[in-house]
Amino acid sequence: MSTSLTGQVALVTGGTKGIGKTIVNKLVAAGAHVVVTARSATPDTDGRYHFIPADLTQATSGYEVAREILARYGRIDVIVNNAGANISPSGGYSTLTDDHWLHELQLNFLAAVRVNKALLPAMVAQQSGVIIHISTFAAVQPFWDFTMAYSAAKAALNAYSKALASEVGPQGIRVNTVSPGVVKTPQMQTFIEGMAASAGSSYEEAFQNMLAKVGHVPLGRMADPEEVASLVAFLVSAEAKYITGANYQIDGGIVPVV
Repeated sequence: MSTSLTGQVALVTGGTKGIGKTIVNKLVAAGAHVVVTARSATPDTDGRYHFIPADLTQATSGYEVAREILARYGRIDVIVNNAGANISPSGGYSTLTDDHWLHELQLNFLAAVRVNKALLPAMVAQQSGVIIHISTFAAVQPFWDFTMAYSAAKAALNAYSKALASEVGPQGIRVNTVSPGVVKTPQMQTFIEGMAASAGSSYEEAFQNMLAKVGHVPLGRMADPEEVASLVAFLVSAEAKYITGANYQIDGGIVPVV
C-alpha cells in the first residue's frame, strides 16, 4: 500500500494533531497530494502537504476549502472528515446549554456535511472517490455524564454516513465510518484535564474515573493513533474497493454488543 494513492488528491480536516496528523502522514507516505485544514495558524508543513486555515463550524467554510482545492488540483479523490472534539462540560443534561448542543452539532456533524456537499459534485463528475468519517465508539455507547451531546452528534454522523453511502455508491463513490475507542492523543489529555477541573480532582483520578465509566478494554490499553490511521489508509485504498456503508469499530473491544 506504500504507493497506492500516487497522484490522488486527499483532504484531511483537523489534520494538524492527534489522529488527523497521523492520517496525514499515512496518506503522504502512500503518494497522495494531501490538503489539511485546521483552525490554527499555518504550520510548518515541510512541503509535505498544502494547508488551508478553516473553521468548519462556519457555514461558508466548506465551500471556501472546496474552491481552493479544486482551483489548485482540479479534482478530489479522498475526503477524511476527521475534525471533531468532545468540548461540552461533563455533568449531564442540566449542564448543557443550547450553545453547547449547537456547537457539538456544528463541529462533529455539520462540518462534515458541508465539506461533502461542497466537494461531492467533483467526485460525481469523476465517477470516483472515497469519503471517511471519523466517529467514535461513544456514538453507540454514550455516557450521560460526559459525552451526551458529543455522542448524539456523532450518532447523527453515523446515520448520515450510511445514507450517503447508499446515495452515491452508484456514482462510484465509497463512504465509510471509522469509530475509535480511547486513543492516546493530546486531545484526550485535554479532555481528561477538563474532567479533572469539573470534578475538582487530580488528572490521575479523572483518568481512572473515565476508564471506570468506559468499561473494560479487552486488549488492556488505549489505541495508538497509528493504528487508527492504518485502518483509514486501507479503507481509502483500492484494496478496499468493495467496502462501503460500513462502520469500523477500532476500540480494543470496548463496545459490548454485536
